[in-house]
Amino acid sequence: MKPSRLRHIMNLWPPFLFSGIRVLELGADWRSARVALRRRWYNGNYVGVHFGGSLFAMTDPFWMLLLMHCLGRDYTVWDKAAEIEFVAPGRETVYAEFRIDEILLDAIRAQTGSGDKYLHWLPVEVRTANGELVARVRKQVYVKRKRGPASA
Repeated sequence: MKPSRLRHIMNLWPPFLFSGIRVLELGADWRSARVALRRRWYNGNYVGVHFGGSLFAMTDPFWMLLLMHCLGRDYTVWDKAAEIEFVAPGRETVYAEFRIDEILLDAIRAQTGSGDKYLHWLPVEVRTANGELVARVRKQVYVKRKRGPASA
């Protein structure tokens, strides 16, 4: 599936659609994603700021999806753990950006080359358009090469 098609599907996916989460970009090479969460009456909490669950949901699937596509079918990639730190109240549209570089992919390949599983923490920040930090999220991914040692 092309990233542009998946982006459209994700924007209609009920957990995103009904939370006000929009996937703005999925890179054509699967190396990046950009997501937005607009503050609406239906996704705020009791005190009128972004609901923490929506902030967390906007960051949930992206590290796993990007790594799955970048590493290919020879790898199993799963979310293993996650944590969020709320830094400031989110009262306006917030954004999260994900980027995968070759250094990360090389490190994962090296750690999984013998067929061992590898656990890796990946951070993402949730910020306003002006750059104000609203939350820090960390996701731990599980990665394992499916077919034994990598060929030389």
